[in-house]
Amino acid sequence: MFTGIVEKVARVTRMAGRGKGATLVIENPWPTSPETGESISVSGTCLTVVSANEREISFDVSAETLQKTILGSIRPGGKVNLEKALRVGDDISGHFVAGHVDGVGEVIALRRQDAFAELVVRVPEDLAIYLVPKGSVAVDGVSLTIAGLEGASLSIAVIPETLARTTLGDLSAGAKVNIETDMLGKYVVKYLSQMGSADRKSSGLTIKRLEELGF
Repeated sequence: MFTGIVEKVARVTRMAGRGKGATLVIENPWPTSPETGESISVSGTCLTVVSANEREISFDVSAETLQKTILGSIRPGGKVNLEKALRVGDDISGHFVAGHVDGVGEVIALRRQDAFAELVVRVPEDLAIYLVPKGSVAVDGVSLTIAGLEGASLSIAVIPETLARTTLGDLSAGAKVNIETDMLGKYVVKYLSQMGSADRKSSGLTIKRLEELGF
């Protein structure tokens, strides 16, 4: 579990293998070595440390992860956002992020507005149901608030601190990004869809029914 508050940005050293799986090696930006078996969010993808030293951290990446995230297209020299797993008692400054990427989005624009920027991203259409204005979304592992929605495209106001401390400031039109929607929203949509199916034989899912369910 993560919060979407990026701790470090590191460069990819090498990516060995692509087909049935790969080994991803990145620079170690921390003063000490992460523990073997530790979970780290790498641009929004939860990966397990298989080895680490003062210079590098290595992860095994499955074929499924290579196919379903941007890690399949990453190259040496590219930069990734890093966050260590949330520990009991840690502050939650972002939102609950599982590190399980829902889909890959495409950057439509990164419009600079003095020190700020507006990021516009088109997400897969099947994810649009989980997005709401002022709701949370993780883009490449960064916890962000949705400023506006138009169909399957979302806009985000990015503050200078986020532009400086993450890879978002390097994005341009056409870039691919990992998208994870708010997990709480997923459960609500799932629950309501099941209740709607159960009620379909009667009066359907109505405002009155939602009030009865406590919403």
